[in-house]
This record gives sequence, structure tokens and C-alpha cells, in this order.
Amino acid sequence: MKGTEKISRLSEAMIPISFFVHHFPLLSAASCEYVPRMSGCGPKMKMNPALHREQKPSWIKVRLPNNPTFWSTKSLISDLKLVTVCEEAQCPNRWECWGQGTATFMIAGDKCTRACGFCAVKTAKPEALEDDEPMRVAEATQRMKLRHVVITAVARDDLRDGGANHFQRTIEAVREANPGIIIEVLVPDFNDRDWALAMVLEARPHIFNHNLETVERLTPLVRSRAQYQRSLHVLQKAKQMAQGKVATKSGIMLGLGEKAEEIERAMDDLLAHDVSVLTLGQYLRPTPKHLPVVEYITPEAFAEWKVIAERKGFRHVASGPLVRSSYHAADFRPEMDVMEAIEADLRKSRGLELGPEHLALPPLRPDLRQAIA
Repeated sequence: MKGTEKISRLSEAMIPISFFVHHFPLLSAASCEYVPRMSGCGPKMKMNPALHREQKPSWIKVRLPNNPTFWSTKSLISDLKLVTVCEEAQCPNRWECWGQGTATFMIAGDKCTRACGFCAVKTAKPEALEDDEPMRVAEATQRMKLRHVVITAVARDDLRDGGANHFQRTIEAVREANPGIIIEVLVPDFNDRDWALAMVLEARPHIFNHNLETVERLTPLVRSRAQYQRSLHVLQKAKQMAQGKVATKSGIMLGLGEKAEEIERAMDDLLAHDVSVLTLGQYLRPTPKHLPVVEYITPEAFAEWKVIAERKGFRHVASGPLVRSSYHAADFRPEMDVMEAIEADLRKSRGLELGPEHLALPPLRPDLRQAIA
């Protein structure tokens, strides 16, 4: 091919700056590049780094650890050679959560095959799965006496099932070690492979969490490979595969330049895809190489968003500057009827009869107890 022909064809494949300015007002001409289209990957876009708000407001505060429980949790995780998203994603709440003896376990390694613009987890070629990791996670939940565990993972696009079987084995190991524990999973999209998704649902988690992360317009900027509509479909299919017997949950970060009407649209889309639990939190830039913080949302605004989301129909909403997907996850008790249905199915599959002692009934009031006696 002659040089002039190469230039001509390359020019046809380029995306004009006007496209970005029109569709992504957060992008300035100075921050946009002429980049060839890449099939299936979408255009390469950059957000203007000058938009970053460096000075954190007074309400973004993190308390440092001041009790022995934090250090014992850290020691246990190190002893069992486990990875937590608390550390890998630089969660601002890790001091508080570890101080209370809770943690979110990240399985399938600490190297992700995706490079999302908001995430602190390192992108690199992952190592082989550790066969005994599910048992180590189960042991940790037992030693920590957890009643609610969150299990998440890096995206493993190098694996045919995206790590779904590893999720399944971990859920089963945790349940075997801790009967009655509430199991929440925070999963990648498994590239929308139904059979992989089904593997996770077959293990019967109580809560299925997959984050939307941001509004539709900003998704190509914020998320690597993930797609807005695909994430919605994954959440809806999870509900369908479990025949409704799972609580579905998703989260959105604010402060990336989204508009109010876009946030409401995302809420409506989640509800339309059978999601009942929502988390809203402030995006915080982990390093200067990550996306800028365009705006710090006030606690009052987060409180207003909580009211709006609840009015729209979400059954549980956590909304605040430091809220993350797993923050105070044990406080969530959405759809207890769903939780009890899962436990009943599990007991039935093991040949156990469902008796009154298995039902989550409230304790008898002292006055009634006395009257009966």
C-alpha cells in the first residue's frame, strides 16, 4: 500500500474532535486525540485532567485504626495469604471495617485484565488460580465469625469462564464452613456469557452485586471493556436465573461529571432490570494517572439522592460520600423473604426438614411470654 493511500484510509478511520465535544462535554479539544477506530473497543477518549478538584472537602475524612481488632484482622488475612479489595482498591473505609473485624475478600488474584479509569487494582497478566483459595476464604469467615461475607474478584478475561467456577467453589466452601451465613458476591460481567453467570447462581448467593459504576454517557470513559447495557442485562439475567430468589444490587460513583437527569435515568434503568439495592458514593482518584474528580458531592446532596432512589422504588439505598459497594454490607437486609426462600431450598436439597427453628421469627415479647406461662 502506498504512503498516500495509508494516510487516506487512516483519515477515514479517525474520529473528529467535534464528536467528542458534542457527546462528551467534559472533554476539551486539548485533551482529545485523533485515534483510529478499533473494532469492538470503541474510541479512545481522555478526560481533561485540568478538571480535577485537588482539595478534598472537610466531609471526606478517614479515621486511622485505633483498636486491636484492626491489627488482628490484618494479621489473619496475611496469615491465610488472602487478598482483600479493601487494600487493592484503596477503599477509604478499610480502617473502619477492619477495626470492626469485617473485610471483603477478593478472589482470583490481585491482577486485573481490565484497566478502568477509576480503579486502583493493578492491570497485568494474572497468575494461575489457586486451587485452595476457596477453602482459605471459608476458614477466614469462620475464624472471624462473620454472619455476612462479601466475595468479589478481579476481571479474569484470560479465563474462558471469567472466573465463574472459582466463585462457585468459594461460595460453596464458605457455606459449608459457615452454615447460615449471608453470602454476597460482587462480580464482573463474565463477558455476558450466560453459562458462566449460571455457574455463580447455581451456588445460591443471597445477594448478587454487579456495579453499573457510572451513567451511560460516561461509561466509555470510566470503564474498560464493560458496557452499560451489558451490565444491566447481567443483573436482570441473574434475577431470572435464580427465579427471583436472589437480591440484586448495583452501585454508582458520583463526582465524575454526571448530570442529575443522567443519575435518575441510571436509577430507572436499574429498576427496570429488577435491581432492588443501590449504593451511591463519591469517586476518589487513587492516583494522578486516574480520572479526575470533577466534583465533590455534599452529604446533603447524597441524602437527597437517597430519598429520590427510595421514592423510585429501591428497597434499600446506601448513599454518602464514603459509601462503597461493600460498606456496612451486613446492614443490608433486603428481601428477607428471598433470603429465607434460598435457605429453605438449600435445606430441602440436603434432605433437611424446615422447622420453626429455621425461620427468622422475631423474639417473643416478655409480656406475651408471661401471659402464655
